[in-house]
Amino acid sequence: MTIDVNLGRIGSDAGTTVIVGLFEDDQLEEGTPPVLDASLRRYLREILALGDFKGKKHQMVVLYPHGAAPPQRALLIGLGDRNLFSLETARRASGRAVSQAFRLGTTELTTAVHGLDLHGFSPEACAQATVEGILLGAYRYDRYKTTPEERPPLDRLTVIFNQRSRAESVQNGVEAGRISAAGANLARDLSNAPGNDLPPRKLASKAREMSKSYDLKCEILTRENITKEKMGALLAVSAGSEEPPRFIVLEYGEPSDDYDTIVFVGKGITFDSGGISLKPGSGMEEMKHDMSGAAAVVGAMRAIGEMKPPLHVVGLIPSSENLPDGKALKPGDIITAYSGKTIEIINTDAEGRLVLADALGYADRYKPAAVIDLATLTGACVVALGHAASGMMGNDENLMTRVRSAGDTSGERVWPLPLWEEYHDEIKSHIADVKNTGGRWGGALTAGAFLEKFVDYPWVHLDIAGPAYSEKATDYCPQGATGAGTRLLIQMIRDWGAQ
Repeated sequence: MTIDVNLGRIGSDAGTTVIVGLFEDDQLEEGTPPVLDASLRRYLREILALGDFKGKKHQMVVLYPHGAAPPQRALLIGLGDRNLFSLETARRASGRAVSQAFRLGTTELTTAVHGLDLHGFSPEACAQATVEGILLGAYRYDRYKTTPEERPPLDRLTVIFNQRSRAESVQNGVEAGRISAAGANLARDLSNAPGNDLPPRKLASKAREMSKSYDLKCEILTRENITKEKMGALLAVSAGSEEPPRFIVLEYGEPSDDYDTIVFVGKGITFDSGGISLKPGSGMEEMKHDMSGAAAVVGAMRAIGEMKPPLHVVGLIPSSENLPDGKALKPGDIITAYSGKTIEIINTDAEGRLVLADALGYADRYKPAAVIDLATLTGACVVALGHAASGMMGNDENLMTRVRSAGDTSGERVWPLPLWEEYHDEIKSHIADVKNTGGRWGGALTAGAFLEKFVDYPWVHLDIAGPAYSEKATDYCPQGATGAGTRLLIQMIRDWGAQ
């Protein structure tokens, strides 16, 4: 897709499809908004006078000016209450618009930047959100369909602004939106892939292939390497599968006294049956998404390779399948993690925290200023927070504040959860250093408490089980993988590198 950024007025070119976002109180008086072409403004003012379109959120109308104004079509999108506008408003409106554009068969879109001059949002932030919404909303995953949905691709997107002084800011925002959306869409591709087509070895190959295009170093640890590193937890989880495990290391930049090292850790269980503690059959097909944390890390590292921030960033992905077999991990087993801690296995379906334990221990070698792990870890977190937010736990308030701020900006919200001593008490074992599950209650919290046993640096854990997968299409995400956490990580690095 070609993305152009032009100084001008929206609606001045004939034969195009334009997106026009309007608030509930917009009257389109002369000169407002200034980015609108005069003839298109007059035409839209007549439409508003009919009272059918009120600018409410989620409202959308397709208009055909037929000579009253130059555009071939105008997609009128409601932005809702002006006082409640956020960057997510721009994202969602853009996503709805591009979905409608696909239904109409258009291949070129023109849009203004939604939300300029509102609530202190910079032109860069508004442009980024507008472009993200369009590119995320344009995503489709149909590579396994022998007769894919017939629709032309979106070939060109033109972003219009009307003040020359904003040129650099808008251009930077458009580029930031493109990079973030590309990272998230890569994560979606990886998470949507079926388990038989993306086992750990193929996930590693995809990561290596990506690294070559974005100036990243990539190291793949095979079973032999993993054994030498004494990653006993990852080895134990993989024991029931004929597919060998992989430990993937992606690295941007070099360690330096002049800037920080940030480490991302993503759970990479490419299919999770639960192992010997077998899951119910209903919905098990969704367990191909149990590597969504790994997908987010790969997508974020791709973006970081393009952004080139003044930081050292490392992505660690412990990857395995979790399947039952005569050699599989069993309840009652005791294993030794990379850190040397022993773990009593209570439930083999609590395998994600095991592979993360090895990766979190491995992260210590980088002397990180911060470590963020992402995992579709617990159904308990979905029960607590639903699908609208990820659960956040950690041991450093400043880092948690950074993560939450990045989540708010990116639209990938997080909600803080406690790691009190009582949750640590739930995972005490009488025969090992720790057991891998606690009691029935507070499952997301005892999982976080388990992970905390393996960290000795500023750390945040994100349980993305809720937002990682969408059962139905939303404003800028079709059914399936969402790429949850990818844009949050990218935004955090963007903010950190700007300091």
